[in-house]
Amino acid sequence: MKYTSQAVAKPYFIFALILLAGEILFGILMGVQYIWGDFLFPLVPFNVLRMVHTNLLIVLLLFGFMGATYYLIPEEAERELWSPKLAMITFWVFVAAGVATILGYLFVPYATLTELTFNELLPTMGREFLEQPLPTKLGIVLVVVSYIVNVGMTVIKGRKTVITTVLLTGLLGLAVFFLFSFYVPDNLIADKFFWWFTVHLWVEATWELILGAILAFVLIKVTGVDREHIDKWLYLIIAMTMVSGILGTGHHFFYMGAPEYWLWIGSISSAVEPLPFFLMILFAFTMARERKIEHKNKIALTWAKGTAVMGFLGAGVWGFFHTLAPVNMYTHGTQLTAAHGHLSFYGAYVMIIFTMIAYAMPILRGRPYGNCEKAQQLELKAFWMLNIGMVGLTLALSAAGLVQIFDQRVGTDLIGFMESQESINGIYMIRLGFGLLVLTGLFTYFSSFFVKEPQEA
Repeated sequence: MKYTSQAVAKPYFIFALILLAGEILFGILMGVQYIWGDFLFPLVPFNVLRMVHTNLLIVLLLFGFMGATYYLIPEEAERELWSPKLAMITFWVFVAAGVATILGYLFVPYATLTELTFNELLPTMGREFLEQPLPTKLGIVLVVVSYIVNVGMTVIKGRKTVITTVLLTGLLGLAVFFLFSFYVPDNLIADKFFWWFTVHLWVEATWELILGAILAFVLIKVTGVDREHIDKWLYLIIAMTMVSGILGTGHHFFYMGAPEYWLWIGSISSAVEPLPFFLMILFAFTMARERKIEHKNKIALTWAKGTAVMGFLGAGVWGFFHTLAPVNMYTHGTQLTAAHGHLSFYGAYVMIIFTMIAYAMPILRGRPYGNCEKAQQLELKAFWMLNIGMVGLTLALSAAGLVQIFDQRVGTDLIGFMESQESINGIYMIRLGFGLLVLTGLFTYFSSFFVKEPQEA
């Protein structure tokens, strides 16, 4: 560890992994409820499980991004973090707000929660992914602003690189687009427009900048490839991300009362969206092939290459499957959408957090060359269990989505929603099995942290 202030990243990484375990657990409980609908009802109904599942995902990614940023920024800027104390205050404020919000979802009826958290003053609750009460949303704003100030001041006072520029651009976008969550128009169509300005432009624009910056940093460290070479790749990937991602917002405006030209803008631009992720595959594997050093932390490079491949499959391939307007008319809202969502969030964003933790956590624990071979082999097993589990889960959801389309939307002998759900019950069981494999993979991953180094044994 070159700079002592990098140590603030460690609690962020640990808490992100704890949240990931919770998110997967709640996802499995939802999978059980798909098969046995009265499981845990009325103690924890499906809508609450889903709300906790999706909110845990967003919060764990933010914790992971913050940890990754606090680790890499001092090395990129070649100076200590501007305020490690502010970073730790931010951590505990975010933990308290996040835990209190999840407990509120679980133990307080949502309608009552809106009353207790002053939603009538500025109604912002009730929208998917943005269900957070007003005080939590305000807390997120304060946390993100302090985070950006801390990172920005470090960069201003230190060295400027392409990685820090791209990362800061992504962080600023993250903050700005979240502000749309505070505006809820009365008109449902306008509401959806502004809702997507947060959700889409986070996931398919600004977060991709953060992903690209973190991936570039790790590749520099574990391959030794010249920074100038990596910078050129990063510029190309980010340029395509911004062009396709911003205009690609239009693929959410199909058949919802928006002007017809969105059918063309959304279809054409979103068809280009897989290209940045394909470039990430070329980027990661080219850097690995041209590496100038053989870093002993081999698992970090494995996670980096895995991020590029899984991100392309989830966000690129599965996104393209149903992004064209004539296709989306039949697929929207089916389990095919869920298949894309699961693999893209995992492949692009959860995987990049694993990548950064694989590189940084050993150093934070006093192991500058990575964990011992036994620990890395155990982590490699977890890598394959997690990825096979997610691909299997995605294939099961895709099959379920196709059955839904033919049951309910194509042809003449259509059946009702619940009849269709019963017909795909067996597929849901397969999906649940792969979900359990993912959970097993995560606990296998956790166990790699407890393998003692040879000198410690």
